[in-house]
Amino acid sequence: MTLAEILRDSNYKLTQFNLVEIQNLENRIVLKDVRGKETPYINCLIRKKDIKLTPEEAIRQLYLQVLIDDYNYPVERMELEYSVSFGREKKRADIVIFDKKDTRAVYMMVELKKPKLKDGKEQLKSYCNATGAPIGIWSNGDSISYYHRKDPNYFEDIPAIPNANEKLSDILSERWTIQDLIDKDKLRIERKSLKDLILEMEDEVLANAGVDVFEELFKLVFTKLFDEMESGRNKTRHLEFRNYGDTETELKEKIQKIFDRAKEKWEGVFSEESKIELTASHLSVCVSFLQNVKLFNSNLDVVDDAFEYLINKSSKGEKGQYFTPRYVIDMCVKMLNPKEHETMIDTAAGSCGFPVHTIFHVWEQIMKDEGLDKSHLFTLEQKPARCEDYVKNKVFAIDFDEKSVRVARTLNLIAGDGQSNVLHLNTLDWERWDEKTEDETWQDTYFNGWKKFKKLRTDRNSNHDFNFDILMANPPFAGDIKESRILAKYELGKKENGKYQTKVGRDILFIERNLDFLKPGGRMAIVLPQGRFNNSSDKIIRNFIAERCRILGVVGLHGNVFKPHTGTKTSVLLVQKWNDKLCPKVDDYPIFFATMQEPSKDSSGDKIYIRKKDNPNYKVKTECIPSQSDIDFVEDSQTHYVNTPKDLDEFLLDTHDHLIVKHDLFNHDGLTQDGIAEAFTEFAKKEELSFS
Repeated sequence: MTLAEILRDSNYKLTQFNLVEIQNLENRIVLKDVRGKETPYINCLIRKKDIKLTPEEAIRQLYLQVLIDDYNYPVERMELEYSVSFGREKKRADIVIFDKKDTRAVYMMVELKKPKLKDGKEQLKSYCNATGAPIGIWSNGDSISYYHRKDPNYFEDIPAIPNANEKLSDILSERWTIQDLIDKDKLRIERKSLKDLILEMEDEVLANAGVDVFEELFKLVFTKLFDEMESGRNKTRHLEFRNYGDTETELKEKIQKIFDRAKEKWEGVFSEESKIELTASHLSVCVSFLQNVKLFNSNLDVVDDAFEYLINKSSKGEKGQYFTPRYVIDMCVKMLNPKEHETMIDTAAGSCGFPVHTIFHVWEQIMKDEGLDKSHLFTLEQKPARCEDYVKNKVFAIDFDEKSVRVARTLNLIAGDGQSNVLHLNTLDWERWDEKTEDETWQDTYFNGWKKFKKLRTDRNSNHDFNFDILMANPPFAGDIKESRILAKYELGKKENGKYQTKVGRDILFIERNLDFLKPGGRMAIVLPQGRFNNSSDKIIRNFIAERCRILGVVGLHGNVFKPHTGTKTSVLLVQKWNDKLCPKVDDYPIFFATMQEPSKDSSGDKIYIRKKDNPNYKVKTECIPSQSDIDFVEDSQTHYVNTPKDLDEFLLDTHDHLIVKHDLFNHDGLTQDGIAEAFTEFAKKEELSFS
């Protein structure tokens, strides 16, 4: 019987353990007849007797192996089902390790009974407080967390636990470089997302800290990004966003100084006088959560995911504007294929997903052109001048939500090494832009971007028409525009009889406004509610688009894509403005249609990830030799061989050891099958479209 079969209907997983550990345990399983049914048992390493192998017991026995083999803790220092007293009540702790010198003092507690982190952590805290144990560990076999109990109220995250020959201070005082952060990245090792850690921080300290959670976490992420970038460009530099045994007061002073340097480097996100408002003790806990997380990778999706959560929580959802999943953005970018010489804008930018991923797409072209490899820390390292020039001069974004603009500016400042063309403006109300652009406070932050932006106007005295090559946007789905002053400026503000309507959906006006931004021959990808494509009442909109553009394609997205924020069914519309040279007008032409089959998220809005068995490039080896070499991957051309069927249940990881969302929109770095984007590329070549 395999461990996968034992854990099948439980909340426990095996991803924390390697195949050797799993095989070693499976080799020790014995089956006993219990009331006519074969039941798995194992001889416990500590109790020295046969124990029924339940899902919880399987994880406990696996973790005992880790403590003994990897951390060298002797079995004499361990006890299972340790009795913990709570007044008259007694509970049983899963695993305890006793102090080396004081052999009855509990040094470390392990909690496995509660397979959900929040429940498990509360149980673990109560055990540690009752026994005085300074170290706590929680795991469900998938995620794992390590904590240092500083006092009954605060449990700080620690990067690892000491082995039998180390002290806790050895772990806490170890100096880290950027390579250490790569090797020990918490998100990879503990199988968590930055959003998971933020939820944990909120639960632990931020909910009752008396501060603006968005602002304080934004400051910390901003500061850590700066610290990582400094070390990424000087590989021997020690990271500063860490607690190397500092007192809480010393740590706060250190983090504030890094924040001040980051503000100076990346202007226009925080005011000069802005300070970290968290108390020293609260800040210490937050730093412990974040210090082992690598925010930079090849596409900033780690920090992007966290910002999306924070902004949705603080403001976005109220306005019907939801961030576009990054795999949808990447599909659009691949389909429109932006080039280095082309200008690009997002008119409803949110956290700037479309511009940032456009930047990555063009950077890869530049790097390839210059014969340079895209490294693991692609976004962090110094890049060719062409890469920075592209960001500074060709990429623009607008959003009316101030918090989103600040997040978007941060991501663009990082990409542009201190330059950003993200502007705080209301795209639809272009007549009132002058009120903003003439304001000195606004100019202090946005003037450099505005100066470059207005050069792209068709008429130097009007903010109505522009000459952008590419526009990608996901305008707000919900909410009507009712101001007659604004509606009077739009053709789509009228009824079929020519009279103006009293209200019009915001996304409808965005269609027209976006086309104003495009030059003839310019192309657009826009996310719209499905109804715009098939409602009989929206025929006027479809005719409006067809008169001005060639409809390149329509991609129907799955209904789960924008969950949990909204269940609205959406599609991506791709068009190119008619132009005698780039897109000559014709009456009849083929259109690319595709429908997303893989949901990418479940009905609750949680992402679904690819397992190795989902990937046709993975095959099972028929022979199986129980040796170390047998569990290694053997590459044969594009086929990746794994050895046992249970291995195929493991998640497929990308080059950063991050999970890959299961969708059919495009091929993920050669690890998954071709999808809709690749099919469209073939269509574009066949049709000889100007950008193919």
